[in-house]
Amino acid sequence: MAVQVATTGELDTAQRIAIEQTRFTAEHNAPCANLIEKMTLGKGEKSVVVPKVAQMTASSLVDGVDISASEDIGMTTTTLTSGEVGLKVILTDKLVRQQNEDVFRMVGRQMGDAMARKKDNDIIALFSALNGGTDLGLAGRDMEVGNAAILIGHAKANKFPDPVYVVHHPWALFHVAGSMIGGAGGAVGGVVVPAGAVLAQSSFGEGLMKDFFDFSLNGVPFYHDGNIAADASGDGIGAVFSKEAMVCLESVGFNQERERDASLRATELVVTADYGVFELDDTYGAPVTFQVSAEATA
Repeated sequence: MAVQVATTGELDTAQRIAIEQTRFTAEHNAPCANLIEKMTLGKGEKSVVVPKVAQMTASSLVDGVDISASEDIGMTTTTLTSGEVGLKVILTDKLVRQQNEDVFRMVGRQMGDAMARKKDNDIIALFSALNGGTDLGLAGRDMEVGNAAILIGHAKANKFPDPVYVVHHPWALFHVAGSMIGGAGGAVGGVVVPAGAVLAQSSFGEGLMKDFFDFSLNGVPFYHDGNIAADASGDGIGAVFSKEAMVCLESVGFNQERERDASLRATELVVTADYGVFELDDTYGAPVTFQVSAEATA
């Protein structure tokens, strides 16, 4: 059991009589939880059953002729349940006394960041199974503007319900800007893309130049998420998806408690949540593999 005492290695740099400023560990942007459906378990409920009705077909009719065939609604259901996640930190009285800052606030902030990162990673783990696992990207390829347009084309061609989002690693989104700044034009994935100088002068290019990591293309927002991991080849899996593709079911969103241990002369900080993340409709999203390795300056 890890007890954070006055000499704990991880907190040595914070152990001084006066602390001018407390710096929190920088956390990656974690947007995914805000981009999917949300459901809540009511008191006494253990699960939620979500029904889905299949697509049906209307036919031409002849005056005076009865409709003989009936459509099968093809109803399927998905059962959603939640599971607990959490973490605990033990802070000794001596450690707290030696801090010039509110150590409970400092550690609590980091614990909250850890919980947000956990949920974000749980959602990212669903990306690879969307669209039956059929990936729209390609290992070793940059996410250039033509490829970004293809993702939107796929969403529209397959009737993704609005709103639709694209989430990928910051370096993948940077490559969209890079393809506009220095691109010579040509065909990308079968799409004819103007030269970078031409694109950069467009309204889209102007907006992208202001912020490489927060932009929209044809009304589809692109979000960066540094929690997307790179594989050994420097590729990462993001996704294009409708909000209706995935869901987060919550029983308890976020709960933080303190418990005093007098004999240990310490206080336990415990943070818990009870949730689950699931695919709602596999056909409303698709994984997207692109290069996410860091670029070097020239």
